[in-house]
Amino acid sequence: MAYQVLARKWRPQNFHSMVGQEHVLRALIHALDEQRLHHAYLFAGTRGVGKTTIARILARCLNCEQGVSSTPCGVCSSCVEITEGRFVDLIEVDAASRTKVEDTRELLDNVQYAPTRGRFKVYLIDEVHMLSTSSFNALLKTLEEPPPHVKFLLATTDPQKLPITVLSRCLQFNLKNMPAEQVSEHLKHVLTSEAVPFAEASLWQLGRAAKGSMRDALSLTDQAIAFCGGDLTESAVNQMLGSIDQGKVVAIVNQLQQGDAGALLKLVAELGEQGQNFEVALEDLLSLLHQIAICQVLPEAPVSVQFDKAKVLDLAHDTSPADVQLFYQMGVMARKDLAAAPDLKAGFEMVLLRMLAFRPQQSAGQMQAVASVASSPTVIEPTPAPAAKLEPVPTVVSVPARAPELESAPAPELTPEPLAQVATPPMPQVEHVPPWEEAPQGLQDTAPMAAVIEPVVEHVESPIEVVAAAEPTLASDTDPSPRHDWTLADLDGANWMQIFTDLNLAGMTHSIAANMVFAKRQGTQLSFTIDQGQSSMLNATHQGRIRQALEVLFGCDLQLAIDVGQTHTETPFANRQRRESEHLDNAISSLQNDPNVASLSSAFNGQLDVSSVRPVHPIED
Repeated sequence: MAYQVLARKWRPQNFHSMVGQEHVLRALIHALDEQRLHHAYLFAGTRGVGKTTIARILARCLNCEQGVSSTPCGVCSSCVEITEGRFVDLIEVDAASRTKVEDTRELLDNVQYAPTRGRFKVYLIDEVHMLSTSSFNALLKTLEEPPPHVKFLLATTDPQKLPITVLSRCLQFNLKNMPAEQVSEHLKHVLTSEAVPFAEASLWQLGRAAKGSMRDALSLTDQAIAFCGGDLTESAVNQMLGSIDQGKVVAIVNQLQQGDAGALLKLVAELGEQGQNFEVALEDLLSLLHQIAICQVLPEAPVSVQFDKAKVLDLAHDTSPADVQLFYQMGVMARKDLAAAPDLKAGFEMVLLRMLAFRPQQSAGQMQAVASVASSPTVIEPTPAPAAKLEPVPTVVSVPARAPELESAPAPELTPEPLAQVATPPMPQVEHVPPWEEAPQGLQDTAPMAAVIEPVVEHVESPIEVVAAAEPTLASDTDPSPRHDWTLADLDGANWMQIFTDLNLAGMTHSIAANMVFAKRQGTQLSFTIDQGQSSMLNATHQGRIRQALEVLFGCDLQLAIDVGQTHTETPFANRQRRESEHLDNAISSLQNDPNVASLSSAFNGQLDVSSVRPVHPIED
């Protein structure tokens, strides 16, 4: 008997023997078992993923003499004839060779006639995207309303080329590429059944080389059996595929970790002498780096059969995670540049040398030492420029609050000295308080404020900071207890602002509550309204947190309702925004009217940069 290739010999004959595409098989099995059959099916996917195989199995399910089901008997005359490709009511059409509209019309002339042998007349049109526009137009009406005895099974590798009018008339199933692990497992089953000895690493190489296609994997396995003389070893399969020995890939990562450029170039030279494909070598290097990165995060994770887990774990322990990520990123970016190199060997060498060149030189301990030195305070003595080249420069001014009894005292007259004789004081460390932080207890309204005065000049050499006075140190009150002893009777529209301030809320829940207004109270049932534009983040979790905070504040169980609508009164958020704006306006006005600022502006020919003014202390709630 003539030899039958593995791709044809091991073609599945029913849905339950197929490997992969579970999402498609599940839908078809349920449809067949429940007799919910569509008149047109479209199977899309790359080559070798099972489009035609599924279509033939579906035709067998529809015409099995035992009845329509997802498990055809496989022994009746209809099943046997469909398997052998001689069933008269299964019309297989290669659309790539029959693209003309005349071919389509000839095909459709026989649609109206009942099937000769089977239950359904099945039209299997392969590579349907190759049909011409006129052919699609001729097919549309029949495809939408075919006779009840007709089923259309369409297969394509490029569904984007099909008219939307065709797609809308079909049930579309997108078949996926199969992962290398799944392909190699099926190859193991096939070779075990064929009594062909093999190494598991060689099957993984074949599965990866197939790039998601089971037919390609079986064809490569046929080639490997012939190339290896019936015994599939890793080295022989690597030689056939142009892949490199995985030990060499491990050695490359070792030398990258050690920073040995000479050893790396020697390894590349050995690969070149063996005639290896450097594009595949780069892919193998990236695969190993990927496995190392996974083991660094999750040591118990399984490792691909391609690599030895003990070696991968050793590399994961010895190599810095930052180095692994850097090597991987640079390798990925180099894949598109490899083809532009003078030759692939030189391009691969440059990839490895680039990884070494940009690899951090400090060890982890050195990096920590550098960080500790950088965080220590350092005083830098400025080098004064020649007096002849000095020009007016921006001046940062910190204006202190003045005691009430000093308000009537005249401001001291400032006589500017020549800039060459002015010593630059050390840089003050100013703590910037965000405007949304709570104000400490006991702050006075006459808090210090900071601003920038910019001179009106064309050229600036270096900034000079003038410290007018030191800021007082105030202790903040961190007591989270409520400021008032609230009762439920106190809750109304007027008190809601203060009650909101005493709620122990944070994050997004705090923001949601800040945009609510109090509506009404009936016993222990509270109603609030939140503006439509602020309600997108409101959900049961945030509403529950707000209710719990109110229950803690008032000391009783409550029911809470938050309605979405228009808020006609001021919300806590809007109230705080308004008061912060007024607080900032007061700060700007205070600086503009301050005689010290006026003297500095006059002395240095500067002007107040209003946009830089920030209140040192925020508003009080």
